[in-house]
Amino acid sequence: MGFFAGRATFLRFKVNGPAPRFFDDEHLDRLRDRQAGRQRIAAADGVETGWTAGDHVLDTDFHLAKNVINDTLTFDLRVDTDKLPSDLLRAYFAVELKALSKNNPSGFASARQKREAKEIARDRLEQEAKDGRYKKRKCVPVLWDRLTNEVLFGATSLTQVDRLCSLFEQTFGVGLDCVTAGRRAYHLAEVSARTRLVDDSAPSAFVPGVSPSDVAWIADESSRDFIGNEFLLWLWYYTDVESDTIKLADNSDVTLMMARSLTLECPRGVTGHETISHEGPTRLPEARRAIQSGKLPRKVGLTLVRHSDQYELALHAETLAVGGAKLPPPDEGADARGKLDDRATALRALIETLDLLYDAFCQKRFGPDWSQELLAMQKWLKREERRVA
Repeated sequence: MGFFAGRATFLRFKVNGPAPRFFDDEHLDRLRDRQAGRQRIAAADGVETGWTAGDHVLDTDFHLAKNVINDTLTFDLRVDTDKLPSDLLRAYFAVELKALSKNNPSGFASARQKREAKEIARDRLEQEAKDGRYKKRKCVPVLWDRLTNEVLFGATSLTQVDRLCSLFEQTFGVGLDCVTAGRRAYHLAEVSARTRLVDDSAPSAFVPGVSPSDVAWIADESSRDFIGNEFLLWLWYYTDVESDTIKLADNSDVTLMMARSLTLECPRGVTGHETISHEGPTRLPEARRAIQSGKLPRKVGLTLVRHSDQYELALHAETLAVGGAKLPPPDEGADARGKLDDRATALRALIETLDLLYDAFCQKRFGPDWSQELLAMQKWLKREERRVA
């Protein structure tokens, strides 16, 4: 069910309001009030959204034992879309056009008859669609963690984010803010009173004369989400030159390896992007040449080990979205409920590990030694260029 089975994929959102003291029937009643199929929230494009209880697309049986697990509230966002089948539309059009033009002396249909046939065919399909036969239903898992007051949304793309935020605010009366790389950097900077440094930051010139002053995929000038791209490049540099183990702020260690996949893109939007699949993608010559030409990582596969627990995931740079995360298995001796509780704990541990790892980079990025670190990364790129050549 949602985040409690298989691999976990999610975007993170901060709830703009106080954390609940606990989840109870009041929260479930709010979900029932806007459950899928009851009070539909239709957008201008005809898409309808509502909540489901998580077992399947038609499940609206919300209850505490199922939907409240280890201080989390879990449910699904269901998105209903009427998608008229194009092949059937063409067939209806052909049938109607043949009937309208059968008595034409020329043997050909007129433009007016074609327009009329198209209108009749579409009206026929829309009438048929009213009983729901062409409705496509898709569920995306949602998890609200009371301890962190964050919401996890089971997707890495931003396609359904507006629908989630709108329905969540209508249901619970509080808004959501996506925890992107820039916003996370601001949050961490507030703790150490360094928000001005984040606000004044610009993309680093890792390849002098080549690295641009802005990033093509970030249109908002006020966004600092490019810090996520620099974070992934720094991880690449650190594990290649320094060590595969990083000391974290809580005095724990995380051992990491870049593995399985790597996506790179030109920040100028000129030379395109490339995705490399390999057990060690950063060790390949084509990956080295890509970053030497100024490309930045946008997504990378990671293997992390902290407190003897291992995680495998894909991390997206700008959104810090997690894709396909494999979590440590639950305690074999636990009962069914205990395994669900362990799963929630494992999710929290993964997020904590990623936050501490990102914090380690931000301490370096907005600290007094960043200029020396940047110079070392520039030399690293030049050294690699000579070695590959």
